Amino acid sequence: MATEEKKDFILDMVAKDLAKGYCEVPITRFPPEPNGYLHIGQAKAICLDFGLAKEYAHLGAVCHLRFDDTTPRKEDIEFVNSIQEDIHWLGFDWGEHLYWAPNIFDFYYDCAVALIKKGLAYVDLQDRETMRRAPRVQPLRGDSRASRGRAYLAPA
Repeated sequence: MATEEKKDFILDMVAKDLAKGYCEVPITRFPPEPNGYLHIGQAKAICLDFGLAKEYAHLGAVCHLRFDDTTPRKEDIEFVNSIQEDIHWLGFDWGEHLYWAPNIFDFYYDCAVALIKKGLAYVDLQDRETMRRAPRVQPLRGDSRASRGRAYLAPA
């Protein structure tokens, strides 16, 4: 009897999703904020994100390097360069897939509008205090693929 090659639980999940047809090509992303040097946890995330893309390169998988600048006052080109150098040092490359989050905000907005129009999302108009007092929404039940331990907002 041939033994099945065991990789790790994440690669196993991706392989199962591919086999079931949930997607054809894995696309991952590493979204650092360029406001400091990378730490060991980020190096692990780089290896996971870019490693998955490398594992499935034969399918056309890629990893996007998307700089998120949520705190622009702390950002510096030195950190951008350092992050890129570290990714290369770890043996990975993003190719043509270098993005800046603010450059795609219009795309995010358009996606949100499309989801709202399809009834798959809504605008929550509650004030901050009402949101704080509201109970947390539980993960969806009975759909292990959709929930996977994540909480989703219930439709209005």
